[in-house]
Amino acid sequence: MNFYNQNPIPNLPIVKTKRVVIIGAGFAGLKLARKLMGSSYQVLLLDKNNYHQFQPLFYQVATSGLEPSAISFPLRKVFHNSKNIIFRMAEAEMIDQDSNRLYTNVGYIDYDYLILAMGADTNYFGLENIEKYSTPMKTVSEALFIRNKIISNYETAINIGEEKERKPIMNVVIVGGGPTGVELAGAVAELRNNVFPKDYPELNFKNMKVVLIEAGTHLLSSMSEQAKTKARTYLEKLGVVVMTDTQVLDYDGNKVDLKGKESIETKTLLWAAGIKPNHIEGIKESQTLPNGRMIVDEFNRLQERENIFALGDIAISITEEFERGHPQVAQVALQQASNLADNLLAEKKNKPWKKFKYKDLGSMATIGRKLAVVDLPFIKFQGLLAWMTWLFVHLMAILGVKNKLFIFLNWSWNYLAFDPSLRLLIRPRQIKTQKDKDLVED
Repeated sequence: MNFYNQNPIPNLPIVKTKRVVIIGAGFAGLKLARKLMGSSYQVLLLDKNNYHQFQPLFYQVATSGLEPSAISFPLRKVFHNSKNIIFRMAEAEMIDQDSNRLYTNVGYIDYDYLILAMGADTNYFGLENIEKYSTPMKTVSEALFIRNKIISNYETAINIGEEKERKPIMNVVIVGGGPTGVELAGAVAELRNNVFPKDYPELNFKNMKVVLIEAGTHLLSSMSEQAKTKARTYLEKLGVVVMTDTQVLDYDGNKVDLKGKESIETKTLLWAAGIKPNHIEGIKESQTLPNGRMIVDEFNRLQERENIFALGDIAISITEEFERGHPQVAQVALQQASNLADNLLAEKKNKPWKKFKYKDLGSMATIGRKLAVVDLPFIKFQGLLAWMTWLFVHLMAILGVKNKLFIFLNWSWNYLAFDPSLRLLIRPRQIKTQKDKDLVED
């Protein structure tokens, strides 16, 4: 047993009130912590990063539309004026359910209530080469890596004389026809159509393919038929090659092998095909499904436990209305967190807990400038109005007035000039000394 397993997390205030420990500062974890601000609970929020990441706009960082800081917000700043919320940058390693103790890489902590909101990671479906050679987009760091990779490819391509050798470097293949894949494909296509020809006039961008591959029969499978049809129409209008009913078999870093179809040469395979729940040691097999999602009841309590809860992508509650569980989207996580916060606050007043009931507020996806699809419970629409709706909803969801302002100014400039100004190839220097290893991600 190491030092951290033998010692508690230091410098925590000693209080006599109940302690709520939240693992993960994504949509669910942050929402819960904010709703418990000012309550009599001591709340300890843990995350491996010291900032909240706004995932729906990762693709704009990847395609030079926004800087990383515009969609990231320091967690400590959120709780400047809160006396009962404590943040620690730490990685949760193991739960001892019987002792109500959580072990982290900076020490252990005893809890009265434990909330698991660790989110999900990229699912490669057991394809080892895909995992090795493709590029995911689940963090700000990965989005920034994609930006570097795309720009680096064209800086390389412009110094290659043979057109045949340039094509694989210029082609971009995206796998996954959900909102992330669709939005990423549209943004890359707009760069190809309007921006890169000005940056690299010596290159023929008619030779650059942007390919979107989806294993299912339609893009945006969870949306309406109108949205599915329009999204494909918009993408094809932008020059994206859309391939549905297409299964990716392998990728060696140079060529994507497809089932029953011709291979595609590319140095850039962006993987947005699925997610899998993050796992933590100490969760029993009887508390999860084979796919890793944790089984919870109507109050989001983990099976077999009264004081452990799971929220968001990692949780599954099977009901008559949702036989396969709730969709793994941000709105579910936010609503679950809000309901749990209300219940924890109600307990202090000896009031009964309320069951979680998901209210579908709709879904949307943007494909490009003035092109988007929106499905609301009472209306479905596409085009310019849908695009403006998408902009407004996402702008309002961003944390911080400064971030909202920066994003609004960026979007306004990009709309007027169609020339995003963040096409910078900034490569971090490799830190080799052992003492600085914490400053570089694995």
